[in-house]
Amino acid sequence: MNFRIVIIAIFFNCTLVTAQEVTNVEGSKYIFKEVIRHDATPVESQGRTGTCWSFSALSFLESEIMRVNKTDKPIVLSEMFIVRKAYEAKAKKFIRMDGRTNFGQGGAFHDIPYVIKNFGIVPQNVYTGLQKKSDSYNHGDMFKELNRIVGDARSKGKGIQQSWIDEYNMALDENIGELPETFKYKGEKYTALTFYNSLGIDMDDYVSITSFTNHPMYEKCMLEIPDNWLWEESYNVSIDEMYAATLHALKSGYTVAWGADVSEEGFSFSNGLAVVPLEKNKIIVDGEDNSNFSDAGADKKASIFTQPDSEIVVTQEMRQKGYDEKETTDDHGMHIVGLYKDAKERNFFLVKNSWGTSNYPQGYLFVSEPYFKLKTINIYLHKEGIPDMLRSKLGF
Repeated sequence: MNFRIVIIAIFFNCTLVTAQEVTNVEGSKYIFKEVIRHDATPVESQGRTGTCWSFSALSFLESEIMRVNKTDKPIVLSEMFIVRKAYEAKAKKFIRMDGRTNFGQGGAFHDIPYVIKNFGIVPQNVYTGLQKKSDSYNHGDMFKELNRIVGDARSKGKGIQQSWIDEYNMALDENIGELPETFKYKGEKYTALTFYNSLGIDMDDYVSITSFTNHPMYEKCMLEIPDNWLWEESYNVSIDEMYAATLHALKSGYTVAWGADVSEEGFSFSNGLAVVPLEKNKIIVDGEDNSNFSDAGADKKASIFTQPDSEIVVTQEMRQKGYDEKETTDDHGMHIVGLYKDAKERNFFLVKNSWGTSNYPQGYLFVSEPYFKLKTINIYLHKEGIPDMLRSKLGF
């Protein structure tokens, strides 16, 4: 069976406690009771790539397509179509800026509307991005080649030249695949743009929300992270309002794309949990996270991953300090699909990841309220999922 598209017939079938209660890892005393869980496409693996931003945002849009069209039949979209078109634009901007902008495997949620509105989107089975019969992604060698090409172009100082663009596109063709001009899907012929128009979603309906005090509240601000190479803007609100907007969206039938710092001691994919313990120095960390945050990374052991305990109370000032001092970094994109409560009635978000299904909750994890408030970079959601009062403050 293809590892990338394995379908989980029963969600958390091995962690079932009752019909709607689950735990995070075998032997754990956490018992999570389902409050809300929305439809999502099967968990995938981004492999050895830094493309979580595409996997998470498209997972979010796949849920949106099911919601808008009132169907439980998923359409799986091509993450690598988005990656390919973003790479093309990213290289040109890097050259226009004489190398004074970010060129890397990473990206931001803003990349998805940019690509889809300008170039469209295709189903995953039309453009898998896999070459030479591979069943997993590894962009290490490809990125080295792309980086070399733009580096050479920059050193020549002649700007946008067709010679290096052709070489660059050839490398993308060889590693991700040539883009289809037209294709057939369920008997109908499409281009990437006409396929987007058939999906029932409008990319102008989606917004990014963040929360940092170095910008005015309730105004747009540029998300100051390296992977925001498009220099796009987010709406700035308080942490309580950002958290409340996520809760409101889930309770109103929407899911939420989530950008976060996952390099923290309390984030453990293998334990299916993200928390902010009172004493993080008691967590034993063995190994290191990889540079692209594309797998479970370092092994983390502590009683808090199996024994529910108190967490810190997060303030706006604490959040800002972590961001200012680079303790909170832009690492990873995921997809919030549900809300659960533990035995103490504390909220935990159910989060779909893109690291495969090797962990106990089969590709998912539970994220506490303190972790979300402290370590969220931004969220991306439908405007109508935002509470009316906050919508009014933002001028929607």
